[in-house]
Amino acid sequence: MSRTLPQRYAAALVARRKLVIGLVLALTVVVGAGAVVGNSSDGAIGQAGIDSEEQAALDEIEATYGTDDAMVTQIVVRDESGDVLSRESLLESLRLQRSIVRDDAIEATLRPESGLSGLENVVGRAAALQDRAGESSRRESTASGPGEQRVPTLDEQIAALEARSPAEVEALVARVLDPDTTTPGRDPAAFLPSEYEPGTTRADARLTFVFQTADSDGANETPEAAYDAQVAIASLVDDRFDDAFVFGQGIVDDASGRAIGDSFRLIAPVALVALLLVLGITYRDPIDVLVSVFGIGVVLVWLQGVQGWLAIPSSSILIAVPFLLVGLSVDYSLHVVMRYREARADTRDDDTEVGAVRSPTDAMRSGMSGVVVALAAATFTTGIGFFSNYVSPLSSIRDFALLSAAGIVSMFVVFAGLVPAVKLEIEQFLADHGRERRQIAFGVGAGPVGTVLSGAATLSKRAPLFVLIVSVVIASAGAYGATGLETEFNQADFLPKDAPEWTESLPEAIAPGEYDIRGDLAYLSDTFRTRGQGSEAQILIRGDVTDPAVLTATDDAASTVSQTGTISLQADGTAAVQSPATVLRAVAAQNRTVADAIAARDTDGDGLPDEDVTAVYDLAYRAAPAQASAVLYRTDDGSYASARTIVGVDSDASAQSIAGDVRRMADGIEATAPVTAIATGGPVVTAVVQTALFETLVQGFAVTLGVILVFLLGLYWWRRRTPGLAVVTITPVLIALAWVLGAMALLEIPFNSETVVITSLAIGLGIDYSIHLAERFVDERERHDSLDAALHRAVAGTGGALLGSATTTAVGFGVLALAVSPPLQRFGIVTGLSIVFAFVSCVTVLPSLLVVRERLLDRRQH
Repeated sequence: MSRTLPQRYAAALVARRKLVIGLVLALTVVVGAGAVVGNSSDGAIGQAGIDSEEQAALDEIEATYGTDDAMVTQIVVRDESGDVLSRESLLESLRLQRSIVRDDAIEATLRPESGLSGLENVVGRAAALQDRAGESSRRESTASGPGEQRVPTLDEQIAALEARSPAEVEALVARVLDPDTTTPGRDPAAFLPSEYEPGTTRADARLTFVFQTADSDGANETPEAAYDAQVAIASLVDDRFDDAFVFGQGIVDDASGRAIGDSFRLIAPVALVALLLVLGITYRDPIDVLVSVFGIGVVLVWLQGVQGWLAIPSSSILIAVPFLLVGLSVDYSLHVVMRYREARADTRDDDTEVGAVRSPTDAMRSGMSGVVVALAAATFTTGIGFFSNYVSPLSSIRDFALLSAAGIVSMFVVFAGLVPAVKLEIEQFLADHGRERRQIAFGVGAGPVGTVLSGAATLSKRAPLFVLIVSVVIASAGAYGATGLETEFNQADFLPKDAPEWTESLPEAIAPGEYDIRGDLAYLSDTFRTRGQGSEAQILIRGDVTDPAVLTATDDAASTVSQTGTISLQADGTAAVQSPATVLRAVAAQNRTVADAIAARDTDGDGLPDEDVTAVYDLAYRAAPAQASAVLYRTDDGSYASARTIVGVDSDASAQSIAGDVRRMADGIEATAPVTAIATGGPVVTAVVQTALFETLVQGFAVTLGVILVFLLGLYWWRRRTPGLAVVTITPVLIALAWVLGAMALLEIPFNSETVVITSLAIGLGIDYSIHLAERFVDERERHDSLDAALHRAVAGTGGALLGSATTTAVGFGVLALAVSPPLQRFGIVTGLSIVFAFVSCVTVLPSLLVVRERLLDRRQH
């Protein structure tokens, strides 16, 4: 009797099991060495390199305008009693600044000039200049003009305020904040809340800006020194103020990293106990549990080694890969062990006499020949499901795709080669020493699990159309709910949350810390016009920017978005916009020449020139070059090539919402002026990246389904000449996917570039389950004349392994819902749902489809 390819593989594995063990262990040493020799540094979710009009416009702005690459960190000092403008509060901030600049590690990251800027500096400089002016009469003979204009140092500012009484400082603050007072540099109101009432000397919060240089070695590298400095500054702030905080990207990264660490300290023990508990219940044998854990350990060694050899940096999304591989490894292990157990007790094959006890070698040969094709097919389809994410423009998701696919391949090598060989060696050794081990497969025989699985098979046999109609109705509802899923990307959704109250009773070693970062961002966005990454959008204006219509258009565009909710507002309720129009008005308020020039050319009384705009621009450049160059680009020959509008936005709003509002501003400018206007800036580019990423992943999602379907068509045609089984096998996966999307809609979990990666698990795990059950049914159908018997043996046998696998994997992923890191929480919830729905669909929808298919084939034959 000729043997099939799976039978030949199983025979070779059994005959040369010692060689297989040696080769795989040797390969494990080589691959695992990558964890030590290779380079897998820490990294964050990388920036995508997407060619777009918005990115090109941002690149042009950075290359042509008088901007710098300084990172802006914000120190917020609060006091509900409204006392942040008192002498003591201002002095404390100045002393804080002195501590910052005296710290060599922090000082090295500060911008060379004006690294720190706050209202305390404005008041301190005013006080110091007053003192200097009072002494000028005694020093006229020796003091030089330029020397008198030197900016007072921090020590001088501190000394000047220390020499004044609280009442004198309050009077000085009143003068500085008087709207009619001209103060050099930044408007003092910029350091105060948006709702601050001009002229008053009380406020419940104020800002200090820390400007740092982003001196990373590459464009996509993290400026670690600057980020570390932000954390150090936060520590200094906590030491000096009862109610203050620091916000910057380094603070966000630090909080996110600590949240991930706290999450794993919290969930790792729970996951380990749950894993061992479920394995113990499923296997009911310590040896099989140890063999399974050994296989999982080898897979994780391969994972770390591959990551090291490929120099894949660690990131938050890669944390999910070990959980994924542990879950799938348990699935593979259960199928191998349970098929061995069934074969050990089954004596219907021709190579064993009826009633005889099948030896361990015969049982492993029979079990592996029946399961290796399903393992290989599941490896291919699951690997393709995850590797399809490699088309993503985001480097971190490409790393996720590559590492996941490599881990799944290594898992096949371990559980289709090493684990069965090791188990057979142990079983043969025990048999040779008189210990016969013939455990019953999980779900087979009497018991609650067997009863439930048998009931599912019976229901599918007796009422397949009912099962299919109900599942399709639920799937339709899920698909409808999915149309309302939120698809926007909001960076605030990734910030850590406070741990639930029950964690307060946990031992200190595993109890998570407190995280205020989400509330800090909300307070900052609601209270101030924030600065820094994610807080400003821009509009690049090309064409005849000297046309008077451009000034009117930028003015009108700003007024149209003042009530959108994503654009920051100033104290007077107008949009926080800096444009050529606002700059001309600001310069005119401080320079009589510019004011007269505008007045002579203003025909409609709006404070803007209606003719000869070029001449006014030239005057503004001479009077205030820094302000003018921030919104106008003048070439070497003196002509004006472009202009820009800077738009303050709420940093906790979604990138897509911000982009929509800024694009409406750009469209308004284009509609009323002979120029082109392109919305750009950090939030807009982020929206473009996320939209492109989402579309790419969805396309990859569809391609993956197509590739898997073609593969299954070829597989079933090659093995059974039944290509129709491919459609039957993949249909339950699509139904389960619709269920998952509906559940996400109910739970208000967005379907964006993050969760679209997670939902690929619904395909990967679902197709794995379906292949195993479909393969088992076909095998049993060849052995049995009765459809009922074949269906019950397939669902009870393979269904038991699937139940153990689904339970273990769902628990393993489900514990991530306990994490204080929102991305990990969402990953755990969505993945757990995907696993549960994939299993339910596999043991209800798939058997019903198989029954309907059998009946249709019978009708054709008769």
